[in-house]
Amino acid sequence: MTISDDLKQLALQEEVLRFASFDENAAWELGLKFRDLAETRNLPIVVDIRLGTRQLFHTALPGSTPDNPEWVRRKSNVVLRYFKSSYRVGRELAAKEDSLDLHRGVSPMDFAPHGGSFPIHVEDTGVIGAITVSGLPQRDDHNLVVEVLATFLHKPLDGLVLGAE
Repeated sequence: MTISDDLKQLALQEEVLRFASFDENAAWELGLKFRDLAETRNLPIVVDIRLGTRQLFHTALPGSTPDNPEWVRRKSNVVLRYFKSSYRVGRELAAKEDSLDLHRGVSPMDFAPHGGSFPIHVEDTGVIGAITVSGLPQRDDHNLVVEVLATFLHKPLDGLVLGAE
């Protein structure tokens, strides 16, 4: 897939994978779905679900590292600032041969435009939080979030997941 193809697909994902409502109970149920799938597949990941800066769910599976929560923080900061998936922001920057850095008013120590964080978008409200995975290659982190969200929201996964680069 080209960057242009990715950008179209990423925008479609963000349009389709929206919630009618979202609260602490939804975060817990969704988080457990991530954990169950990760355990089944033996994925060495960290999963984090937050509303703004308020963490509602966090789990670290075997094989994840102390660095993964830092990646979670940096990727979710991108979502909470730009209201787009962290992978989409990264692909937009790549298309322009640009980067997130101090000339944009952000520190790379606090913002990582890498795959794995996805906006919690509530219909008629907007983006209220972020769902973030860290521990796999960035495209796989992103696709895992899309897979679990599509299942949770009862949306067909076919045509949503990004193909190979």
